[in-house]
Amino acid sequence: MQAFDFAGLTAAREKSGQPWHEFLRVPSLSMGIYHLKVGQDDRQRPHTEDETYYIVSGRALFRAADQVQAVAAGTVLFVERHAEHRFFDIREDLTALVFFAPAEGSRES
Repeated sequence: MQAFDFAGLTAAREKSGQPWHEFLRVPSLSMGIYHLKVGQDDRQRPHTEDETYYIVSGRALFRAADQVQAVAAGTVLFVERHAEHRFFDIREDLTALVFFAPAEGSRES
């Protein structure tokens, strides 16, 4: 078993200066924190793995394929592998807990 302190994970992400901070990786799953500031561009590209977001804080819009969804704290999103997706119109700094299954980058393109 592994336990994580969310405040510690957030601090590690902030220290890195990067929007993405992976904190768990096993073959079947990877997890990380994704953070975007108000007005920041979401530059992610489609992934080769299924992905789930749990929005911890913030407000934005999210586009996956041709669907748009408003997101806020407590929203859960599922995105199938290879789907074009991104956050936009970030109105409040956005922090998401992200799960990839299997681990991000583990499948061939």
